[in-house]
Amino acid sequence: MRVLLSTYGTRGDVEPLVALAVRLRALGAAVRMCAPPDEEFAKRLSGIGVQLVPVGPPVRELMRGKSLPSATDLARYRNELVETQFDTFPVAFDGCDVVLAAGLGQVAARSVAEAAGIRYVYVSYAAVHLPSPHHAPPPRPGWPKPEVADNRTLWELDAQKVNAQFGEALNSHRAALGLPLVDNVRDHILTDRPWLAADPVLGSWRETPGLDVVQTGAWALPDERPLPADLVRFLDAGTPPVYVGFGSMSPAEGIGGMAVEAIRAQGHRVLVSRGWADLDLVDDGDDCFAIGEVSHQNLFGKVAAVVHHGGAGTTLTAARAGAPQVVIPLQLSDNPYWAGQVAALDLGAALDAPTTTVGSLGIALKTALSPETRARAKSLGSRFRAAGAEVAARRLVDGTR
Repeated sequence: MRVLLSTYGTRGDVEPLVALAVRLRALGAAVRMCAPPDEEFAKRLSGIGVQLVPVGPPVRELMRGKSLPSATDLARYRNELVETQFDTFPVAFDGCDVVLAAGLGQVAARSVAEAAGIRYVYVSYAAVHLPSPHHAPPPRPGWPKPEVADNRTLWELDAQKVNAQFGEALNSHRAALGLPLVDNVRDHILTDRPWLAADPVLGSWRETPGLDVVQTGAWALPDERPLPADLVRFLDAGTPPVYVGFGSMSPAEGIGGMAVEAIRAQGHRVLVSRGWADLDLVDDGDDCFAIGEVSHQNLFGKVAAVVHHGGAGTTLTAARAGAPQVVIPLQLSDNPYWAGQVAALDLGAALDAPTTTVGSLGIALKTALSPETRARAKSLGSRFRAAGAEVAARRLVDGTR
């Protein structure tokens, strides 16, 4: 069994496929992955014995600014990525039995698989990416949000935008491959039976006509790396600190400093995760400590709360650890969705990033740090399942749709 996994995005897009790849290899499948050429992804895949097929420009370069590229530059990047996929995928897919693609940016994957007679599966990491009258489409960078309230209309407009961006290029390549044209690019990519790699406790799918969603559970590996000795000394030197980190994202200017100020005002120590934004300490106070890459699974059970951007992986790891959360979502992808889930489940509080202040952060922290919120978070944390990647791997190997 030969499996091709494909995505383009930040670490949050790649890590679930790493978990799936490990489970697939344990079942005897050969795995290769199309992903961005960033050095950390190459090292990660090399460490689990999976071949990386680099596709597109390095993602970290696109994310290193304090703001996303302009709408014009994003449109150009997307078009160039489609051309790169159609150039790269035929060789990458050669000899594979199944292709699994993650992310709407995988415009070429289904067409190349179809031309080669290879089974194709699409996966989303959050329900909000799949069309449903129960929620609005997620924010898509570079595309203005329509001033419409009805979810069905919003999804129709979303499909029109995807067609406008990708339709001509996709159909040109499909014609060259001898394939029929498509009139709805987004739904063509998603298929009518997409998989949802999200834990139903945190992000369940509500039944929607026209989509037969297979919810496998979230895809994550156990991370048993010990915490660095200097971090352990900081944790042991006082009461549990509040963690602040934004992963692969760059928060708005000043958010990191505001978070530190608000946390200190609550009488708590602060743990700052540098992340891709390279956050640093605002001063040399002994109540603050900066960290690099560490095991969140080992850390989050030892902190008083987690302040973060609303990434799927961070939200899940904090919820599993029973840690209260304050989410300051960027208006990007599934970040606002996970912020809403945290608030709806009373696991903490969610803020609006553009209007966040030290005062609003202080109010959110009071909610998250209350005994009632911690009790709810601890209770919910015991309900999560850990077998999502195993479920998905067995479905792929067994040929189950």
